[in-house]
Amino acid sequence: MDNKDIGNKIINFVSLKKEAKIGDLVSLTGTSRAYLNRVLNGLIDEKRILRLGQTNQTRYVIFDENKLQKFNLKWSKHLVNKSLNEDEVFKNLKYGSDFLNGLTVEVVNILEYAFTEMLNNAIDHSGSQEIVVEFAKQNDVIEFMVNDFGVGIFNNIIKKRGLKNEHEAIQDLLKGKQTTAREFHSGEGIFFTSKIADKFSLISERTELIIDNNIGDFFIKKHRRRQGTTVRFEIRANTSKKLSDVFRHFAPLEEGFNKTEIKVRLYALDTSFISRSQARRLLAGLNDFKEVLLDFEKVETIGQGFADEIFRVWQTAHPKKRITYANANENVEFMIKRALY
Repeated sequence: MDNKDIGNKIINFVSLKKEAKIGDLVSLTGTSRAYLNRVLNGLIDEKRILRLGQTNQTRYVIFDENKLQKFNLKWSKHLVNKSLNEDEVFKNLKYGSDFLNGLTVEVVNILEYAFTEMLNNAIDHSGSQEIVVEFAKQNDVIEFMVNDFGVGIFNNIIKKRGLKNEHEAIQDLLKGKQTTAREFHSGEGIFFTSKIADKFSLISERTELIIDNNIGDFFIKKHRRRQGTTVRFEIRANTSKKLSDVFRHFAPLEEGFNKTEIKVRLYALDTSFISRSQARRLLAGLNDFKEVLLDFEKVETIGQGFADEIFRVWQTAHPKKRITYANANENVEFMIKRALY
């Protein structure tokens, strides 16, 4: 019998018996467990059956959309950071639990990309001997967390890139293509993950960065001290987002990752007036991009030096780069146009 025949035999058996354990199906099909698991995973992906429970309590039932909410809504693992592979952890979630049952292929793809990128960061950068991961679903919102107990993401960036404080580390991080281990990473993981999320946050030491794409804004706030880094990622289970759309926007296939968007107000510390030195800090590390969009939302005014440094000095020195701007009020636009003309 081929996979299709075995699959139909399993469906008929489970329909008759209401549920079946792996041992029942091994006896039914006369195949090895390894081969049978491949067939079962295919039936799960096709939404023909559901896997319930874990380990020796695992059982299989006919797929029923109305029953999904009755099943497990949490999944967590304590991982030892030794020869750890992020893709294997996600496969364990996908095929070893019922957590992803009923989700569209697009949502699963988003979760797989975001989770494996964030777990890989913890594996390679944190120096933590233990990593705790958790998925939860509540009120149609899916959240995952990756917790490590290592050096902390902001501290790591400060040390490796010679920055002054956590605020500068966050600025550096949000540009994209910034990494403390270029031989292993492109620096794109956090950038793309934060763009596809409905809500994304990083907590390390006493600082929390929150990116809320539901309202198109971000926040930096004090947090009670914690060692290491906690990553939180949220997305609606019925989202219409597609990972390919985010890649296409920032990294066209024929050109690669060549565009970044920067919230200018992140670089204004105690005043809305932004100086030439702050402009240089904003521009640091942008040589890798062909296009830079500066978002001036909630920026009341900018200094002449700031505008001149970006739109005349830097642009003249990089004629093949393109700097554009958005959400500039009358005051900001006046200064930009003075620099341009």
